Amino acid sequence: MNVAPVPRIAVIVVAAGSGTRLGAGSPKAFVGIDEHTVLRHALRSVFAGPAAQVIVVAPAGYEGDALTDVLAAAGDRRELARVVTGGATRQQSVAAGLDAVWPDVESVLVHDAARALTPPEVFTRVVEALSERVPAAIPVLPVVDTIKRVGEGEILGAVDRSELGAAQTPQGFRRDILVTAYRVADEEFTDDAALVAAAGHRIAAVEGSALAFKITTPADLDRARSLVTPDPVSTATLRPDTHDTLPRVGVGTDVHAFGGEGTLWLAGLEWPGEQALSGHSDGDAVSHAIVDALLSAAGLGDIGTHFGTDRPEYAGAHAEAFLARTVGLLSATGWRIGNVSVQVQALRPRFRDRRTEAEAVLSAALGGAPVSVAATTTDGLGFTGRGEGVAATAVALLVRA
Repeated sequence: MNVAPVPRIAVIVVAAGSGTRLGAGSPKAFVGIDEHTVLRHALRSVFAGPAAQVIVVAPAGYEGDALTDVLAAAGDRRELARVVTGGATRQQSVAAGLDAVWPDVESVLVHDAARALTPPEVFTRVVEALSERVPAAIPVLPVVDTIKRVGEGEILGAVDRSELGAAQTPQGFRRDILVTAYRVADEEFTDDAALVAAAGHRIAAVEGSALAFKITTPADLDRARSLVTPDPVSTATLRPDTHDTLPRVGVGTDVHAFGGEGTLWLAGLEWPGEQALSGHSDGDAVSHAIVDALLSAAGLGDIGTHFGTDRPEYAGAHAEAFLARTVGLLSATGWRIGNVSVQVQALRPRFRDRRTEAEAVLSAALGGAPVSVAATTTDGLGFTGRGEGVAATAVALLVRA
């Protein structure tokens, strides 16, 4: 009889939070996104990732609910999973999870159930980053907003965002490092990476995902629901054609004139000092062209079908919201993104110094798919040459997931 090897990895899924800010009347891990809970969605990605022991830390009184979600999501990995009761704080809950880790486990990932839509590949990237020389690794996203220091209602100064990253989960650690850091911790930290860093250890950064946002407020929950619930298009349109195995190519274009309020948003980046583009959202012609190219390739209509002016939740929205939602639509129909190429026609802003940053932000919003951005002027010809607006053309390649 073949006996499956004991996993050397454990994933602690922290689901013991009260969810006060969500205001749903129950712990947020047990609030429904669709017909399934936040926790069920989180566990789907966990079990789709590297083989691991899975420990769900649930609030007292919700152990049975957690076990129901575990058994439903685990499939043939049920023997690798268990539920334990959490504590009054996050660190106490993680510590309870650590106590349940099998002796043979060498690496431990700590994941917030509230990051319910984190793709499985993020788990893989964290695991692959860990080694003897790299005792800890966490996923991060570039910070695209302009960050200000604020005190007593007044702007005190700007913060250089080139050195900033938004931390996500799962956060991975060598087991011995994490256990020792918890043993010596004498204060509460906002995440496990901060606790391990305070113990003197180096933390590596890997690429995160725009889909790994944390469900904290009602707006976050609405966003998650929009990503997993089909848009009001026909069921036939969203049904995957399982016989279509060839890659597909789509082309998208978008044009916006200058004249909007606030600062310019383009290619997922804010451009301080540049005039804003006009539009229902932020007027980001680059991200809108990408959306059209992706939807065109998948045969799912166009940007107006899914993000039109009849969708008030997208008023003023930035690239991340559009691109993450599009990735969800593609996934629901069995497609994944091979790569995306965009050409921008504009007299301004100058892309040369921020091209790499734009590519990284757009790629992260698309779940890590490669994105290349080229920019050109039109030698003074047309509305772009006169500096009246921005045009963008995108080409996208899709392959069957």
